[in-house]
Amino acid sequence: MPIYDSIILTGGNGMLAHALRRAAAHRGHRFVALSRDECDIAIDSHRLNLFELHKPTLLLNCAAHTKVDLCETDRERAMLLNGHAPGLLATECKQHGTTLVHYSTDFVFDGQQSRPYREDDPPAPVSVYGESKLLGEQAIAHVNPPNYLILRTAWLYGRPGQCFPRTMIELAKQGKPLRIVNDQHGTPTLTDDLAAATFDLLDRNASGLFHATNSGSTTWFDFTAALLEEFQVNTSLTPISSADWKTLRPQSATRPANSTLDLSKLQQTIGRPMRDWREALRDYHQQVQSHGF
Repeated sequence: MPIYDSIILTGGNGMLAHALRRAAAHRGHRFVALSRDECDIAIDSHRLNLFELHKPTLLLNCAAHTKVDLCETDRERAMLLNGHAPGLLATECKQHGTTLVHYSTDFVFDGQQSRPYREDDPPAPVSVYGESKLLGEQAIAHVNPPNYLILRTAWLYGRPGQCFPRTMIELAKQGKPLRIVNDQHGTPTLTDDLAAATFDLLDRNASGLFHATNSGSTTWFDFTAALLEEFQVNTSLTPISSADWKTLRPQSATRPANSTLDLSKLQQTIGRPMRDWREALRDYHQQVQSHGF
């Protein structure tokens, strides 16, 4: 891996940032993780202070508006934080010779394709969240800071933090019945595996756009069934369609029917596939048993 004198993480208290912090420490890298209060990337003075005070040679941008449904009604904030601010970060990175790593989403696709999506497939987001994240990708690529990486990932979960697995297990332990969509396909991705892939790519001086998820594909319903099995929790679990969910939650964002990502480019670059999502889920369960959610 290139030598980075100063590694900075924005969104430093988030779920992905915690995994990156663990991965960086494990590999012997020194870093500074900045919370949103310490560095809101949408505020000009915060961005300027980041570069003046810390002089990062590597910037891992985990700051984002990730509440997909809320983005539908909070479009301005989503576009600012997910779209425009990453471009402004990229501009600073280019001026200071800083490598930028940015995280995007499978939601840049409309989900109508039957095969997994490749990096060069045309994006067509069907939600404000997906639209805003695509804008961020385009802004960074347009600025073209040195050796930038954009990693599209999907269905991200990990600890510590609130995520789909934690919500499902907590509801199930309360005896709440679960009605889960069974016609959306994608890949649950453990934050620790995405963090490891990030540093593997940096080790190889990779740059540009990559898809980075765990291997395999499932539905939200089957993912939930696997969660209940893994955590040995019983509750009523019923499959429903996306249309049914939209009727129940008319303000919710539209999700792609198939957002499975093709991982060929990543595997060729780092020399291995990311492990199967079910194996990663077992690891997550062990982490929760040891440390809690």
